[in-house]
Amino acid sequence: MNEGTGEADGGTGEADGGTGGTGAASVSGREAESGRVRGAGVEGQSEAVGTGFFSSVDDVTARLAEAGYLASAAVATTVFLADRLGKPLLVEGPAGVGKTELAKAVARVGGARLVRLQCYEGIDESRALYEWNHAKQLLRITAGRDEAWDETRTDIFSDEFLLTRPLLTAIRGDEPTVLLIDETDKADVEVEGLLLEVLSDFQVTVPELGTITATRRPFTVLTSNATRELSEALRRRCLFLHLDFPEAELEQRIVRLRVPGLDGTLADSLVRVVGALREMELRKAPSVAETIDWARTLLALGADTLDESVVRDSLGVILKHQDDIEKATRKLTLV
Repeated sequence: MNEGTGEADGGTGEADGGTGGTGAASVSGREAESGRVRGAGVEGQSEAVGTGFFSSVDDVTARLAEAGYLASAAVATTVFLADRLGKPLLVEGPAGVGKTELAKAVARVGGARLVRLQCYEGIDESRALYEWNHAKQLLRITAGRDEAWDETRTDIFSDEFLLTRPLLTAIRGDEPTVLLIDETDKADVEVEGLLLEVLSDFQVTVPELGTITATRRPFTVLTSNATRELSEALRRRCLFLHLDFPEAELEQRIVRLRVPGLDGTLADSLVRVVGALREMELRKAPSVAETIDWARTLLALGADTLDESVVRDSLGVILKHQDDIEKATRKLTLV
């Protein structure tokens, strides 16, 4: 229903880009009293519910299009509701239909920084939320051997020794932020438990510091390729959007937008061939991203028609398994 060619930004880092904002993360517990957590206020401060990136559904459609993302009415409506209600957005569908790119496009049009948590099998709290800088803590303990333990303990469990990971980074941000939790279905089931507090109340509990609550909620997008079923508890906290391969007319518009030099007739032929491939029982159907790659390939080859020779020589751009290529070569008929 839309487009996208998002590239991986890398593991659990964040991408810069965006304007500053107002607000700060709030903290409860011992550190709220002492004020040691920088950029944080006391829990209970008022906060805006939504993220305030868009004014209407039409605004979503127009601004995403300006950023190179053509959204259907259903996509634009769901994005607007996630923005207005301040609810996380769970986007599910096949690989390569624009789920990751949707979050990137929202960050671009909202002038927000993108904080990305790339999920994978084995990811844990120390990669997703936070961990303590144990080496620095040991140095501090060694340097303060003559101090009372209570004084040392209070110091080493302060913000100075805290290593924030993507979830906590997004919660503590005082600027417009898009939090992308990418390929959630690849993470272990236990990780979903870590997400529940974040997605319910946009807060993270650090036992040594207290509860850190966002006063400026990030626009949160979770993506899933549906390789496993996500829990009902996680789904209940999100708005849901299913993205599938787009209709031919929309995919043509996407291709023409992303590959401006491509002839309209060639774009039409390309999209029809990709549609025929998707109807075959292939190990991996071509994604929208691969349709765009194929269009760029044809442009680079100087092809002005999609004949049998061109298709045969370039099928490896859109099909990534030899048995798929062999099946397509046998069954594909070009008119």
